[in-house]
Amino acid sequence: MMTGQQPIIILKEGTKREKGKGAQLNNIMAARAISDAVKTTLGPKGMDKMLVDSMGDVVVTNDGATILKEIDVEHPAAKMIVEVAKSQDEECGDGTTTAVILTGELLRYAGELLEQNIHPTVITRGYKMAADKAVEVLDKMAIPIKEGDKKILKNIAMTSMASKGASAAKELLADVVVDAVTSVAEKIDGKTVVDMDNIQIQKKQGGSITDTAIIKGIILDKERVHEGMPRLIKNAKIALVNAALEVKKTEVDARIQIQDPSQLQAFLDEEEAMLRKMVDKIKKSGANVLICQKGIDDIAQHFLAKEGIYAVRRAKKSDMEKLAKATGAKIVANLDDLSPKDLGKAGTVEEKKIGDDKMTFVTDCKNPKAVSILIRGGTEHIVDELERGIHDALFVVKVALEDGKMTAGGGAAATAVAMALREYAPSVGGREQMAIEAFADAVEVVPKTLSENAGLDPIDMMLEMRRIHKKGNKYAGIDVINGKVSDMLKNNVIEPLRVSVNEIRTSSEAATMILRIDDVIAAKTTTPGTGGPGGSGGPGGGIPGSSGMDEY
Repeated sequence: MMTGQQPIIILKEGTKREKGKGAQLNNIMAARAISDAVKTTLGPKGMDKMLVDSMGDVVVTNDGATILKEIDVEHPAAKMIVEVAKSQDEECGDGTTTAVILTGELLRYAGELLEQNIHPTVITRGYKMAADKAVEVLDKMAIPIKEGDKKILKNIAMTSMASKGASAAKELLADVVVDAVTSVAEKIDGKTVVDMDNIQIQKKQGGSITDTAIIKGIILDKERVHEGMPRLIKNAKIALVNAALEVKKTEVDARIQIQDPSQLQAFLDEEEAMLRKMVDKIKKSGANVLICQKGIDDIAQHFLAKEGIYAVRRAKKSDMEKLAKATGAKIVANLDDLSPKDLGKAGTVEEKKIGDDKMTFVTDCKNPKAVSILIRGGTEHIVDELERGIHDALFVVKVALEDGKMTAGGGAAATAVAMALREYAPSVGGREQMAIEAFADAVEVVPKTLSENAGLDPIDMMLEMRRIHKKGNKYAGIDVINGKVSDMLKNNVIEPLRVSVNEIRTSSEAATMILRIDDVIAAKTTTPGTGGPGGSGGPGGGIPGSSGMDEY
C-alpha cells in the first residue's frame, strides 16, 4: 500500500499470506491428504503402516492415532486433523481412523459446495444440524447392554481387536481384557466407573501371543534385593513403605572427628543398630514382604534376609498405588507408624524369571481393585502392537460398561445415519439442505472404505446396504470376511455407542473449524527448506500447498 511514496509495512518480511478460497481449498487438501494416509488401515482387512523415525526406530501399526502421532506433520490444517485422532483416542480409545477419515470426507464435500459458491457459514450450520440429527439417530438405534453380560463385552473387545495385529488371538485376549475391566470396575453413586490406571500393562518379549495372561494382582519390574531372601512367600502380608531404610545423612555439612579406632567401631555399631531397629519394626508389624519406594541399605538387606522377609526397593509410585488397591495395604511414610492393620494381603509373592529379567509377581489377591496384564510376543514390535490393540480393547469395554449402550459395527450405524439424514434434509430447506445431504454422503465413507479395503466393489455394497436398510434391517453392515452384507448383531460385530457418537461430534467440529478459516498468515520459518523465498513449502512459507503434500 503506497501513500504518497511511503510504503506501509504491516507484516514482517518473509511472512506469507493466503486468503479467500485459495486458503480454504489448500487447508481442505492438506486435511484430505492426512485422511488418505490412514484410509487403508480401516477394518479387519485393513493394512498396517511401517513408520521409521529420524533415529531409525521402527513402529509397525494400524492404529490411526499412533500413525498420526509418529509422522511429523508440517501443515497447520493437517495438524488439526492429528488433534482429531488424539481427542478420539483419549475419549474412546478406538475409532481414531474412522474419525480422521470422516473429517477428511466432510471437508471434501464442503470443498465441492464451496466451488458452487455456497458460503462456508451456511455449510457449517448445515453440518451442525446434521451432526445433531446423527447423534439422535444413533441414540435411537442403540441397544442396551445388560449388566454383567460378559459375552457382549467380549464381542465388543473382539470387534475392536479384529482390525489390529492382535486379531490372531482375539478370543483369548478378549477374555483377558473383559476379566481385567470387570475386576476393577467400581460402583460410585449407582454409576459404574472404570479407572484405567488400575490396570497395569507389563510387556515382555519372548514366548508367544497366547502366553499373554491376566494376573489378579500386580507385577513389579523388580527383583528381591538380596539373594538370601526367600524366592516365594505364601500368604503374604505386605508392607508398603515410602521411606528409606538407610541411615539419614545430616542436611548440613558436618565433620565427625574420631580420635581412636574404638570410636569408629562404636560409630559403625550405632549405624548398624539403627538399621536393625528399622528391620525389627517391620518384623513386629507381622509383615513378611516389604515393598519400599526408596532405597534399602546393604546392612538392612542382610537383616531382612535373616528375618526371611522378601523385600523390593525403589518401586515406582504408580506401582505402589496399584499395590495398595490390589492388596488392601496402606502406604506408610514413617516406619514408626507401621502397624498390622496397614498390611495388605496376597496369596503369593514370588520372583519369576521372564525372558532375561527377574520380576516380582504379587498374585492371588482377594477381590483386587487393581490387576495386571502381562503381554508376551515373539518380537518387540509384535509386543508393542499388541499393547496398542489391548489398550483400545480395554477402553471400549470400559466405555461399554460405563454407558451400557452399544451399536452395530461394520458400517451399519453409518448407513442408518446417512439414510436418516437424507430423509431429514428436505424438511430443513434452504441451502443448509445441501450441506446436510453432503454430510450424509460423507458418513457413508465408512462402509465404502471397509469394502474397498476388503477388495469388494464399494458401489455394489452400498446399494445392497441401502436396499436392506430400506427393508427395515438397520443393523445390516458389511461382512468383510464373507464379502457380503449381513446382520452385524448376529455376527457379533458391535461397538459402544460413545465411539460412534464421538466420531460424529469430533469430526464435524474439526471440519467446521477448518472451513471457517479464510486467511492463513504464516510467520517466516527458520527451518531450512521451508519458509522464505525458494522454500519447499509451496504457496506460503512453512505451509506446504497441494504440491508439498506427497510427503504425508
